[in-house]
Amino acid sequence: MFRLLAALALCAAPVAAQEAPDWAAVSAIFSDRCVVCHAGEYAPLGLKLDTYAAAVIGSENGPVLIAGSAESTLLGRIKGANEPQMPMDGPPFLEAAQIALIEAWVLAGMPEGVGAATVTEEAVLRPEGEIWFDDVAPIILQRCVKCHSEGSILGAPPEGLRLSDLSMILAGGENVVVVPGKAPLSLLWRHVAGLEEPRMPFDGPPFLSEAEVALIAAWIDGGARDAGGVVGAVSQGELRVEGILTARDAIDGGAFVVTSGTRVEDGYAVGEVYELRAEIAADGSVVATRLRAR
Repeated sequence: MFRLLAALALCAAPVAAQEAPDWAAVSAIFSDRCVVCHAGEYAPLGLKLDTYAAAVIGSENGPVLIAGSAESTLLGRIKGANEPQMPMDGPPFLEAAQIALIEAWVLAGMPEGVGAATVTEEAVLRPEGEIWFDDVAPIILQRCVKCHSEGSILGAPPEGLRLSDLSMILAGGENVVVVPGKAPLSLLWRHVAGLEEPRMPFDGPPFLSEAEVALIAAWIDGGARDAGGVVGAVSQGELRVEGILTARDAIDGGAFVVTSGTRVEDGYAVGEVYELRAEIAADGSVVATRLRAR
């Protein structure tokens, strides 16, 4: 009889509700996929997701997260119910389990939890003065990816150029845009510096600051290193730039190679504007195929 009563008591005991996720769980997802854009000075519409307080405040247009509401703007974005779907560098977008976790957090009232995780910059040992991809990635992702990605607000990335991650940046689009070691001949830098038209980002002004442009140049000149300090792989392909001929074999200070196969038109007039068409060799050298005055 005692065993029967004990069993009945266990069956009648209420089942503990599954504990709702807190900010620590949600911020881990935001840190991995969102804060590279939604943090700092250039966070789109001022929406920052790097701290609990900032996420609750929302954007210039108001809160994007409403405690208990499945209609919260941020949920609509990550689900793809509202365009553009987020994160901007998708696809891939968030996994179904990640979306479900964020939604469960919102519906539970957005609890902050105890000892909630905060986003911190991991200390990385590197040689003094080296610029790695992590230094320039926030600039590119905040100002460039909205057009140059699969989720482009233009419908398709212009000239097939995707800038969502380092491998895509180095691969380029219709033309190579980064030549490791040669910022003056890298279209990514030339466009943000205003040496090529149209100046980028396309939604400027404001364009990138002088410090940001200089940082991108330093990153490329230093070998376009990845997040671990490894020099970027050279992408063989075509390159076309237009700038000032500063030497018989240099555009805006960027050296190229002239061979017997180079088609040189109009001679060499240092100080004048020239168009350079070239091929990127396996060793990263820029081999001119055509040079003509403009």
